[in-house]
Amino acid sequence: MKLTEIHRVKNITKEEFVKNYLKPQKPVVIENLIGDWPAYDKWSLDYIKEIAGNKEVPLYDDRPVTHEDGFNQAHAKMKMADYVDLLKREPTNYRIFLYNIMKEVPSLKKDFKFPKIGLRLIKQIPMVFFGGENSKVFMHHDIDWANILHFHFHGKKQCILFPPDQTENLYKVPHSLITREDIDFDNPDFDKFPVLKKAEGLVCSLEHGETLYMPEGYWHYMKYLTPGFSMSLRALPRKPKHLLKAVYNVFIMRHFDNLMRRRKGQAWIDEKNERAIAETHEKHGLAV
Repeated sequence: MKLTEIHRVKNITKEEFVKNYLKPQKPVVIENLIGDWPAYDKWSLDYIKEIAGNKEVPLYDDRPVTHEDGFNQAHAKMKMADYVDLLKREPTNYRIFLYNIMKEVPSLKKDFKFPKIGLRLIKQIPMVFFGGENSKVFMHHDIDWANILHFHFHGKKQCILFPPDQTENLYKVPHSLITREDIDFDNPDFDKFPVLKKAEGLVCSLEHGETLYMPEGYWHYMKYLTPGFSMSLRALPRKPKHLLKAVYNVFIMRHFDNLMRRRKGQAWIDEKNERAIAETHEKHGLAV
């Protein structure tokens, strides 16, 4: 795969962000966007344990999707205090994914602001994500095709992004938001997945207090190099065709996929995974 470092800036104005990144839909890492947030100094694993330790949180691991899994269905639950202790003690595949911690601990809302850089951010759903050392978030794109500001705290995290025009090179699974889950994007098997050689993406490492802007519909794969956590704020897609895709995903695709899981069981999941390879290779004129 061809991966280019995502452009980085220390600071940015609203005008610069809109002109150079939002309108052309280009990712960027902003190093000092949140330096004036209380969260910049306060938010750490120990602080989260102190303020939210008694909350039971949903956990996800890297097991393959099966027909029995509901949409974003958690694999386990644990008290936040116990989970933070686990993160600090040893590597673990357990992650917290799309968790609305502000609903559980409203006082955290005082620790951050909504950046005024040209995005109409949705204020009701700031989401947090936690992971242990070497835990991974499979390659996917978000169901709502949102523009995303991703703020990282505590530790270091690697992010690999692909724009929507690279979808045909990524072995996308039909009727889903993911690529084949057996692709290791750290070390791809080009014998099994030869089209990946054509994929052109971007990569960065995020450290405490840095912000990644992910444009609408971008594929993203995350790997926690150390234990840590992030928060995302999102804005609806600006392009009408992307908004239509989001509506389709939420109101049609998701429900169709759930219906087929109930009707065909694991055979539906297996069929989709086979089609991901067959359809990708067919598009590129490769033998199936």
